[in-house]
Amino acid sequence: MKPCKIHEIRNVGLVGHGASGKTSVAEAALYLSGVSDRLGKVGDNSSMMDYDPDEVKRGHSIGVSAAFLEWNKNKINLVDAPGSANFIADAVACLRVVDSAVVVVSAADGVQFYTEKFWKWADEQSLQRVVFVNKLDHERANIDPVLDSIRRKFKKKTALLHVPVGEGEAFSGIFDLVTNAYFVYQRGGKGVGQAGQPPKDLADELETRRAELVEAVAETDDELLEKYLENGELSQEDFNSGLRNGIQKGDLVPVLCGSALFNMGIDLLLNAMNEFLPPPNRRPALKAKSARDDSEIVVAADENAAVSGLVFKTIADPYAGKLTLFRVFSGSIKADSNVYNVNKQTSERVGQIFALQGKKQTPVPEVSAGDIGAVAKLKVTATGDTLGSPDSPLLFQPIRFPLPVLSRALVPKTRADEEKISAALHRLVEEDPTLKVDRDAKTHELLITGMGQAHLDVIIERMKRRFGVEVDVKPPKVPYLETIRGAAKVQGKYKKQTGGRGQYGDAWLEISPLPRGDGFQFENRIVGGAIPRQYVPAVEKGVHEAMSEGFLAHYPLVDIKVALYDGSYHDVDSSEMAFKIAGSLGFKKGVAECKPILLEPIMHMEVSIPGDYVGDIIGDLNSKRGKILGIDANEDSQTIKAHIPMASIMSYAADLTALTGGRGSFAAEFSHYDDLPEHIAAKVIEEAGKERK
Repeated sequence: MKPCKIHEIRNVGLVGHGASGKTSVAEAALYLSGVSDRLGKVGDNSSMMDYDPDEVKRGHSIGVSAAFLEWNKNKINLVDAPGSANFIADAVACLRVVDSAVVVVSAADGVQFYTEKFWKWADEQSLQRVVFVNKLDHERANIDPVLDSIRRKFKKKTALLHVPVGEGEAFSGIFDLVTNAYFVYQRGGKGVGQAGQPPKDLADELETRRAELVEAVAETDDELLEKYLENGELSQEDFNSGLRNGIQKGDLVPVLCGSALFNMGIDLLLNAMNEFLPPPNRRPALKAKSARDDSEIVVAADENAAVSGLVFKTIADPYAGKLTLFRVFSGSIKADSNVYNVNKQTSERVGQIFALQGKKQTPVPEVSAGDIGAVAKLKVTATGDTLGSPDSPLLFQPIRFPLPVLSRALVPKTRADEEKISAALHRLVEEDPTLKVDRDAKTHELLITGMGQAHLDVIIERMKRRFGVEVDVKPPKVPYLETIRGAAKVQGKYKKQTGGRGQYGDAWLEISPLPRGDGFQFENRIVGGAIPRQYVPAVEKGVHEAMSEGFLAHYPLVDIKVALYDGSYHDVDSSEMAFKIAGSLGFKKGVAECKPILLEPIMHMEVSIPGDYVGDIIGDLNSKRGKILGIDANEDSQTIKAHIPMASIMSYAADLTALTGGRGSFAAEFSHYDDLPEHIAAKVIEEAGKERK
């Protein structure tokens, strides 16, 4: 593809709830634009975007993938994001590097849980959006309830630009209300709509829909509204400019429709991307902070400015090495050059640079402001790092990935696996910021923590396939925490005489609770040199290490403030080690006096079911100690929102299938920690005691 100017680029994220058809939209666009010679299908080897063996096996996206195409002389970078709760991290990263989003909604299911989450995240990034109602070929397709759910859940005025002609098996064409043109499609054809005459029996509906659209456009501008009220209509010029301005201001949500599976309406969607979605130099100004003095910097999308970019994905391959995907916001990154990693404060050697089309890598001489690219074999650069210039280093806000919530213990099957497991997990952690690896100091268990069961299953399969490491997996444990309700003042004293130089440390601590979620705070109140300054960090370290194992059931302690307010020392026998032990002893002693309690993780859950099952599901959630937050009613389904303990829903997928005959779906994500009821805490404490024995 020829080099593009910045105004000829569109960076578009494809987002939406799982199974809404995002990847199918990308596959159809790549086929229609000539990038692919066949219409790729999700779940087989023909897909350009879902090429990972785990994606082929499961039939849905697991990681973000990028591809570019040319449409009407513009370059469109499509970034396809997963919609599953287990792999949501890549979707968060996707929205940080695109300038706009196509929100894909199923015509059969309407706006679902993660569609709303993506909309909220796009709001935070000030991204312009187009809604694409997909799957109009589905037997349950119905455009009107979908429009109602968009208006209700997004709280925005919709601008229906396309009217589908027929639904389900009868879906055959689209009437474009903007140009008043009708396009007929051949199912599974080349994807280019052929101009035709709409069915006569739709004349009244199309006239009504057009009038609704014109009125919606007029209401976005006082001058247009005045013209509309005077004339009862808008000129095509006023209508076009008003529609474009209304979309850019966020007053109107443009809604398009089609069927990606059968390549119908994708050409009109690509036209809309060019027409309504902004190039990089027209999106709201991006802000960063100076790495030198923390001052705010506005980053202009300028090819001649100092280079700045953000890494949004790392792919670890045991043979090809590490592949780093990045977006350039200003300046340019050239092949065979150096780039400065601002987070790591080091220079990285850049070899060949690529533009990606799924797994296919196309070498390019440079990636300029506004564009997306990839580079192989960077040594220290990781997802979320800022790439820039050492002369004017700036830092973009870190990507806020969701916290992992489900842990498993791994046991290598052989000594050879034990030797390889650390290297394999290190590479996988580079690739996946929501994967956490830790070794429990007390049990010596190797723990991995991820976003859910499916996430961890994929990690274990990748360890075997990519790195030849096999492990046994223990059942996941609920990640309880401990905290305190009361306060105490205690002395932590460590004194040991061994014949030569002894050990002496004496620290007085005040321990008190913090609000939920505040973590840990340490305050030094020493005055008058009661403890030398060099020993204070040792006390804090001792306290911090002691927090890793609680008083009740040996779970980590959180939300605690510790103040060091007095103590004593010995000129000869005192040491950092002595004060570290003193801090640990004092903290453990004090926690016992501070009314310690157990905390359990609470999940936010949304269960979508047919109305007939509402009573059964609410009863089941109540029996699991769930707290019902509300019910959203649609024409064909009900969505129950609840807070529920993680311990209660470890096998909820099977429970929901049994209760609804497979007609229900749910999404859950970590919400917060809450007090564990005493009668359940007693059982947890008892079980923890047995395990330690």
